[in-house]
Amino acid sequence: MHPTQDKPDDLSRLRKDAMEIFQSGLLSADPAIAIQRHLKLCNNILTIGDLSFDLANFEEILVIGAGKASAAMAKELENIMGSKISRGIINVKYDHTANLNNIELIEAGHPIPDENGQAGAKKIFDVAKNAHEKTLIFCLISGGGSALSPLPCEGISLAEKQETTKILLSCGARIHEINTIRKHLSLIKGGGLAKAAFPATIISLILSDVVGDDLDIIASGLTVPDTGTFKECKDIIESYNIAKKLPKNVLDHINIGCAGKVCETPKPFDPYFKRVHNIIIGNNFNTLVKAKAKAQSLGYNTIILSSLIEGETREIAKMHSAIAKEILKTGNPVPLPGCIISGGETIVTMNNHGLGGRNQEFVLASAIEIQGEKNISALSLGTDGTDGPTDAAGAMADGNTLKRAQDLGVSAKKFLREHDSYHFFKILDDLIITGPTHTNVMDMRIFLIK
Repeated sequence: MHPTQDKPDDLSRLRKDAMEIFQSGLLSADPAIAIQRHLKLCNNILTIGDLSFDLANFEEILVIGAGKASAAMAKELENIMGSKISRGIINVKYDHTANLNNIELIEAGHPIPDENGQAGAKKIFDVAKNAHEKTLIFCLISGGGSALSPLPCEGISLAEKQETTKILLSCGARIHEINTIRKHLSLIKGGGLAKAAFPATIISLILSDVVGDDLDIIASGLTVPDTGTFKECKDIIESYNIAKKLPKNVLDHINIGCAGKVCETPKPFDPYFKRVHNIIIGNNFNTLVKAKAKAQSLGYNTIILSSLIEGETREIAKMHSAIAKEILKTGNPVPLPGCIISGGETIVTMNNHGLGGRNQEFVLASAIEIQGEKNISALSLGTDGTDGPTDAAGAMADGNTLKRAQDLGVSAKKFLREHDSYHFFKILDDLIITGPTHTNVMDMRIFLIK
């Protein structure tokens, strides 16, 4: 914070409370806690919820997977299973590592896949292909798993898949739409990993980072039957008018698939999923519930709007800001002091090339909406500690943010118009930088009103 731009004591308190609420919510998505909550091993019997597995029935236990939280998940799994794990390999985002014993870590690129990710995905695919009926496979899946497991279909290069991912991310496509296309360009996604491992037994432990916890969308459904089709891929491309931007080989592959000349992804009626158990061990809603409990303990009358919020970030910011101002004015939908919590994952449709992410843009748009409101503070963070291609998890603002910016000669509307929220909040020292949190259950937004 700039020394000449001190924030009023009341706003400083709101900001401190907002961070405490966020941190408390984040604990519920801690991979170690999540795995401890779901897995129990006693006398060689592994219990996961209502499922039980006699480990004596298996000749080998393998660990594979991909995601930002997968290393932390693997660490706790090793703590529980110990030397029973024969070997393993997982792909993680750079710097999202842990000290493991029998499990190899490959650091790779996210959100744009890279060569390390492809090499690791090939190793994971080969491990699955060499499994047999007496093999038990733990598949550790978390947010980022799709980008971290690139294994393109024949005829499509990694560079072409990278370019396709960039186009999809910038056109405003929802994660469900992005992953529908990803699955149809991959050997491993859309149930491809389960197909490769059949007839092994697979236990997929999943931290959900998608709205609605749709299993076939999380990490593009590595071990889940795919309900999407090539026809849907074509419809998505047409709806965003990006056909002319996509690499020719990608477009040709989808068109050939629509013509029935390429095999569809594995479907629910296929036999590959008979021994697959997909188990969600953490999600956004549980995080919001934990955050609400903390907010209430701090004296705030708290409402969870939804964990399913999608849409254009700026419009979602207007809606949240309007509710916050309504609380201040009328005491609805909760009386003062009030707290609004929401989750989900919004989108930013780029028309300029500034630096930022959906959380930072949400807070910048909110700052404009709550300008001059002395008793409102807003925070939005990615639970993985990363927001867009930046080192920030998100940002924080209040009714005084625009005045502080104006005093420094900074135009909030100009930075918003240019999608340059990162540099706006960097100037004000209002970026929130947490570093890797080793989990990922989408975003958390918090408004506090006193």
